[in-house]
Amino acid sequence: MEETMSIQEEKKITREKVAKPMLYVGMIGMVMIFASLTSAYIVRQKKGDWMQFDLPQMFYISTAIIIISSVSMNWTLSAAKKNDFKSIKLGALITLLLGLAFVVTQFQAWGALVDQKVFFAGKYSNASGSFLYVLTGLHLLHLAGGIISIFVVWIKSTQQKYNSENLLGIRLCAIFWHFLDLLWIYLFVFLLFQR
Repeated sequence: MEETMSIQEEKKITREKVAKPMLYVGMIGMVMIFASLTSAYIVRQKKGDWMQFDLPQMFYISTAIIIISSVSMNWTLSAAKKNDFKSIKLGALITLLLGLAFVVTQFQAWGALVDQKVFFAGKYSNASGSFLYVLTGLHLLHLAGGIISIFVVWIKSTQQKYNSENLLGIRLCAIFWHFLDLLWIYLFVFLLFQR
């Protein structure tokens, strides 16, 4: 029996040693992609023929939503550290719903851009609009991964699989979610001031 426990503890320690660095490697790759795209944005902007337009109000709302979702994600992790199963489940659900609300507001913002005659591609498109759609769309694609991980955390929280002794899944999810939050804030501020 002791040998079985030792093997399980070894597996847990190995997972913890491997999981975080792998997540960080993935996040570094994402940072490089967005750094490249925002650099290309600046270079292309300096060439001229750059359409000026206002960012849709929905981008402001989505920014507030994703910041609040980081707070609820922190609450979820804190609840797990205290073995508060009800709060873990509720916090994960709130974070999940806020993540989905962020997605909805992004689509509404794209609709507002189309109303402003800012298109991704086609005869009436401009590089400024195309870059905006690519940057926000790529962020949304990565956010889909975050939403899936939060959904998994929520499902496992309904089964009471997280507690003060088993935090790895919630910790990894929280790290990635906060990263996506910071990435969105960077993109929002960048787009706000680089027009």
